[in-house]
Amino acid sequence: MIPVLIVLNAGSSSVKFQVYDMPDGTEPRLVWKGFYEGLGGAAHFVVRHAGGVDLDEKSWAPGEEFGHEDALMHLVSWLRQHQEGRSLAAIGHRVVHGGEAYSSPVLVDEAVIQKLETLVPLAPLHQPHNLEPIKIVRRRLSGMPQVACFDTAFHQTQSDIASLFALPREMRERGVRRYGFHGLSYNYIASVLRDYDPHLAEGRVIAAHLGNGASLCALDNGASIATTMGFSALDGLPMGTRCGAVDAGVVFYMLREMKLSPEEAERVLYTKSGLLGVSGLSNDMRVLRANAAANADARRAIDLFVYRITREIGSLVAALGGIDGLVFTGGIGENDVATRSEVIARLAWAGFTLDEAANRAGGPRISSGPGPTAWVIPTNEELVIARQSCSALGARQAKLAS
Repeated sequence: MIPVLIVLNAGSSSVKFQVYDMPDGTEPRLVWKGFYEGLGGAAHFVVRHAGGVDLDEKSWAPGEEFGHEDALMHLVSWLRQHQEGRSLAAIGHRVVHGGEAYSSPVLVDEAVIQKLETLVPLAPLHQPHNLEPIKIVRRRLSGMPQVACFDTAFHQTQSDIASLFALPREMRERGVRRYGFHGLSYNYIASVLRDYDPHLAEGRVIAAHLGNGASLCALDNGASIATTMGFSALDGLPMGTRCGAVDAGVVFYMLREMKLSPEEAERVLYTKSGLLGVSGLSNDMRVLRANAAANADARRAIDLFVYRITREIGSLVAALGGIDGLVFTGGIGENDVATRSEVIARLAWAGFTLDEAANRAGGPRISSGPGPTAWVIPTNEELVIARQSCSALGARQAKLAS
């Protein structure tokens, strides 16, 4: 039997999954991929072959109470029915926050779960949903090896100064510091950049993960030296529904003058701000672009997003001491021609020149001329999770063998 690994990325009402063969000593090989959406309501399941061809799908009526546990057990059952000589060997999970304790993937046990639960306040939109399938698997598939892979781990290479807030030392000793996120995405970009431009892979690069969650990362020879997200996934760039960097005094104003509770203020900052809050229309860039000509607030949200991206790029260029290349990735970065064009136009001061035809074609290289280069590289966080999970499982096997 061929051992297979399920990679899970769970959200509040969705689960994205990929299934990989795990041949000994070689790269994990994608077999199937798919998702569950509408969990807790009108759930829908789709699975595709690795090449993207639909293989199966199913829907559940709103009254059927189909949630995360049902989805995971349905997926395991589906795999058994379609195993084709395969056997489920392990499950790898995306976990947004690893805190200071975890700088590499870790095999999950009860102590790990308890530690990760203490980090829920640092990533309230993500951490609880990342941990839920881990708990379900431990309850329903006892003994199944699980690996947690962290979005924060990639940024552990940053210096102490880069991770420091100007707060009292006792707060730093309690873990109040800059962590950074989207590390699985940046890990992938760093791992494949050599395939696009070997010289650039050793240089000073800013990767822009732009989507409903958005951040930038300064890479020096493939290592993270600075990033826009900090203590939580709320910091940095404006996002779909998150505000990004905001003066802490605004929070005090919301609590004291607007009489919001801490929970209400948190909901505003995490779920009612960003592109949605500024536009009053949508957190979807496609909707904003379609309405920008007639809706001034939609245009303002786009302009703010682009302005903040380019302003933060300036700060990361300073951290790097220059720039050799810029990589766009994530849903907006990979697909929105106009955002890339507007960002590059505002970076003429740094020597960037847009190749408009290449940009319309989606790259991969979208710059021209002798200056720094700009690229579009689709991310693959799931493959990074598969690689890291195989590595952790291999280390476990080696330890057991010894």
